[in-house]
Amino acid sequence: MLLKPQIKDLKIVTYYLGKIVIGLGLTLALPLAVALVNQEINPAMDFGIGLLTSLIIGLILIILCKTTEDLNWMQGMSLVGLSWLVAMFLGAIPLFLSGHWKCYLDACFDAMSGFATTGLILVQDLDHLSLSHNLWRHLMMFIGGQGIVIVALSFFVRGLSGAFKMYAGEAREERVLPNVVNTARFIWLVSIVYLILGSTTLACVAQAEGMPRGTSFFHGLCIFMAAFDTGGFAPQSQNILYYHSLPFEIVTITLMLLGAINFKLHYSLWTGNKKEIFKNIEIITLFISIMVLFSLTAIGLNKVGIYPKPAVLFRKGFYQLISAHTGTGYMTIYAKQFIRQWPAFAFMGVIFAMGLGGSTCSTTGGIKLLRLDVFLKALSGEIKRIMLPESTVLTQKFHHIQEIVLEDKQIRVSLLIFLMYLGLYILGTIIGCLCGYPLPEALFESVSAGANVGLSCGITNPSMPVLLKITYIFQMWVGRLEFISIFTLFGVLIAAVKGK
Repeated sequence: MLLKPQIKDLKIVTYYLGKIVIGLGLTLALPLAVALVNQEINPAMDFGIGLLTSLIIGLILIILCKTTEDLNWMQGMSLVGLSWLVAMFLGAIPLFLSGHWKCYLDACFDAMSGFATTGLILVQDLDHLSLSHNLWRHLMMFIGGQGIVIVALSFFVRGLSGAFKMYAGEAREERVLPNVVNTARFIWLVSIVYLILGSTTLACVAQAEGMPRGTSFFHGLCIFMAAFDTGGFAPQSQNILYYHSLPFEIVTITLMLLGAINFKLHYSLWTGNKKEIFKNIEIITLFISIMVLFSLTAIGLNKVGIYPKPAVLFRKGFYQLISAHTGTGYMTIYAKQFIRQWPAFAFMGVIFAMGLGGSTCSTTGGIKLLRLDVFLKALSGEIKRIMLPESTVLTQKFHHIQEIVLEDKQIRVSLLIFLMYLGLYILGTIIGCLCGYPLPEALFESVSAGANVGLSCGITNPSMPVLLKITYIFQMWVGRLEFISIFTLFGVLIAAVKGK
């Protein structure tokens, strides 16, 4: 029997939602300041409207629903799912007002793509977008990569003992530190340190390639935020191809790989446990997976002779594979080249890389490699049980930061999420086909959206059907939060209607 949510539940969720909305609103002050400094009057008004709207809504929610009660699991999960939807609608306001998006739905699409660190875009005339709007696009990725709840727990929601319920609802399975708030702040510390180092390196490379100092700094900052947070937005419509620079591509590969690593592994490395990177099962699997999938991709590309030189194969083939596997979506080729030039073998290699994704508790999306490891361990264990005497007690372990004994619960959860991702990919593929697109292209774009990657074979554009836009928004939202908080939110809505 479904229990109908009480008014108290609604008040608690709405109160903390108000705090998160105010926090998101305050982040709009940064692009507003950039607009004012650069004398971008109309963009400044866009961000002023977005900022005031967020603050007004947030204050109204807090005042009307003020409470001192803590969140339970149902409330915390529902809050997370709802927060990301509200963030999309509010983050889209300055984008839509800029005039570079055909309609508000398109602006919402790009806002969700930004917060979910996907990278699919519907913006028009990107090359002439204002500095402040371009900064906001990448700042959304920086916020979304760390997590909207991580931002709230770090700066705006304090003294909340139910913080872990929100943290877990944002697809974070592991705490880096025993305290969730300290974990959130460590994640921000890592991100800020890398932000300084990464954006400076990118700026220096861009300047060495002939870009003016101010422009190189801006591009370095934007590219870092999207690369480390495995997002894929870029200030120019040609994406990474715009820079035509091997050193720039090598730096972005490094940042993408750093973004695909578990934050708990970052903590181990920062605290001097350098050997962990050679023992960690996810990193080992990531290395093996990259080698295997790139070999398949390279074989396919070599068969058609599209990239005959090793350097070109690295820049066009390996780069796309790493971008796919880390869930970033940066491209050094044009979208249509996937369909017109890449053979099916190489094409499928990229799809598999997108679907798998990177590490758990990182900024990347997809199924995640630890779940693949658990599944393979469980499979090998079943084979061993068949081969060994019935009286044998088999205990399986794997190394992930520490030695972990494989349990049935881990296997069930990993397999369940694995299957749900496959279902999400299939859903988008079916709708893509119903909208008139060929199966390979529909599959590619669906996996890209559902795994929060951002690579495109050309389907994603402002003229695509509204149904497909809504489908991809849904896939980005669900894929980023990994189902549980979304299902909880839907369950609460159903219970509110049918519950007793």
